[in-house]
Amino acid sequence: MSDESLCFAQHYHERTKYDPQTIDSKSKPLDWDAQPLSFKEYKFGATIDLKPYLDPKVEPSWWSRISRLLYASYGITARVRTLNGESIFLRSAPSAGGLYPAEIYLISRGTPELAAGLYNYQVRTHSLLRFWDSDVWRSLQEASFWHRSLDRTQLAIATTAVFYRSQWRYQDRAYRRINLDTGHLLGNIELASALNDYRPHLIGGFSDMAANKLLYLDPETEGTVAIVALADLREIEHHITHDKSALPSQTTTDYPKLEEGELLAYLHRVSQIDTEPKQQDRAASTPDESPEDDKYNFPFCTKVTTATPPIDWGENSIGLEKTLFERRSTREYTGGSISLTQLQLLLDFTYQPKHYVSRGLDNDPDYFDLDSIETFIAVTAVEGLDDGCYYYAPKAQELRQVRFKNFRRELHFLCLGQPLGRDAAVVLFHTADLARAVGKYGERAYRYLHLDAGHLGQRLNLAAIHLGLGASGIAGFFDDRVNEVLGIPEDEAVIYITTLGEPKLGR
Repeated sequence: MSDESLCFAQHYHERTKYDPQTIDSKSKPLDWDAQPLSFKEYKFGATIDLKPYLDPKVEPSWWSRISRLLYASYGITARVRTLNGESIFLRSAPSAGGLYPAEIYLISRGTPELAAGLYNYQVRTHSLLRFWDSDVWRSLQEASFWHRSLDRTQLAIATTAVFYRSQWRYQDRAYRRINLDTGHLLGNIELASALNDYRPHLIGGFSDMAANKLLYLDPETEGTVAIVALADLREIEHHITHDKSALPSQTTTDYPKLEEGELLAYLHRVSQIDTEPKQQDRAASTPDESPEDDKYNFPFCTKVTTATPPIDWGENSIGLEKTLFERRSTREYTGGSISLTQLQLLLDFTYQPKHYVSRGLDNDPDYFDLDSIETFIAVTAVEGLDDGCYYYAPKAQELRQVRFKNFRRELHFLCLGQPLGRDAAVVLFHTADLARAVGKYGERAYRYLHLDAGHLGQRLNLAAIHLGLGASGIAGFFDDRVNEVLGIPEDEAVIYITTLGEPKLGR
């Protein structure tokens, strides 16, 4: 039976932790005969080819904007042949194990260019497949509890997850990776939208049952993760104000005893929202006014400013689009150092979007609850900065040292023996007070935290690649040992790790 002191999201987090004593017993050999496909196929529908609109010689149009937005968000940007002659398709958004659990749907209210209906983005062919051709906008509004961003917009994106694609390899812990991967995708959608004169409005509080029904999903194997209203910034009536991105689900402490392999599906089910939350529940879930001070201000600690002029992405931020198309996860680092200036630029682009308004980017992009995410940084090779663990204070724009030590050996261990952890110049940890987040958002907090961490991680990825550095996310680590070794407060659950450093040539 359940532990009455823990809700199920906390129970899931504890059950899916990696521990040096038990990790070998939990790992299972992969069934290669059951390896899932990372593309969705439909047996019917009308196809709209988007490839011609990627040609720079084609006159800019509504279609070229949508084509480039989708391609920069999730398109296939490389094809790699394996030793056995098979192809691996790499996309603009990173995915754990290259499994790509996310699917993208475009929902049209009806525009002169795109008839009302439902469209699946066919990644392999860079096309839209129209599989339902009636007016569905009202159903989308109902599923989204009449989110104000849908009042005047004409297009929306729904991201969904096919659970088995990740669960095949990562078992129950795959739910963490599914949401992190979707967070990477949302980060791309945010930036690609800005480059194409759209403003995405995140909707995380919606009726799962209604959204799944709208998209004709099988709720036993897949589910809607996020909805994004696309406001066209070239249309004055689409210049709309923010609305709340996150709503709470219920919290359950009375759950059955579950076997390994049953945790993922159960957490997704209990984190669903069935009906619109009551007004008092909405109020309880509203993020506190953003505090003026950062959460941690350790006494007598060394403080280092991270204030810096912003990254120059070139005219019309052309360098950002190029990076979206060319981004790759780093496989190996040299162990060499990076400069303090480079670290400052990485943090500035990730956490200080207001510095990039003049470059055409959003000064306040949507997250679900960014104030719930904290950042700690283990520094092992940054010129001009002492080795050790630092807390990053985004409001003060400074690093605050927690521990003095070179942690290379420990980071190698904490990252499950992956050389990425050992050889990176910087290892960045996103954490959250899980109990506090659940108190605001119920079981659904687990989704929001991982989506936001993935979103931040993708901004780090893109900034690093643009600066000539390497970046790679790690979702597999010895959870409890991270806090113990680095001096991170115990109530901070580790959500995600991003390694940054000097990449080996060709890696």
